[in-house]
Amino acid sequence: MFKEFKAFIARGNVLDLAVAVIIGAAFGKIVTSLTDDVIMPVIGKIFGGLDFSSYFVVLGKVPPALAGSSDYAALKKAGVPLLGYGTFITAAVNFVIVAFIIFLIVRAVNRLMPKAPEVVAEPVEPTDVTLLREIRDELKRRP
Repeated sequence: MFKEFKAFIARGNVLDLAVAVIIGAAFGKIVTSLTDDVIMPVIGKIFGGLDFSSYFVVLGKVPPALAGSSDYAALKKAGVPLLGYGTFITAAVNFVIVAFIIFLIVRAVNRLMPKAPEVVAEPVEPTDVTLLREIRDELKRRP
């Protein structure tokens, strides 16, 4: 079993996948920073708030110490049930940005990669037709 596992890990596809996951994680951090630090503040400003992640609805009782608080993280830490739609919108925007960038990368790679020449296969003649043709040609050659 260990030999099979070693052979599996040594395959090129697995190593390529591992590299892709590591690069993807680093890329995810860049996109998260872009979304959280650049895009979402602009969207939040347009919709009347500076921090879009602070948009939420309180669904339960708030402890007296946090009464009137609008700090999402503090309320969540205190165990208050919250509907954090601002956080969801931020995650959705992250997804759209990542999907669009991946689309652009795949599109660019497809344009750079040479297209494989189309191989036009000649139609294969059935063997009985070939035999009949040979017989015909042989009969034509005889005097």
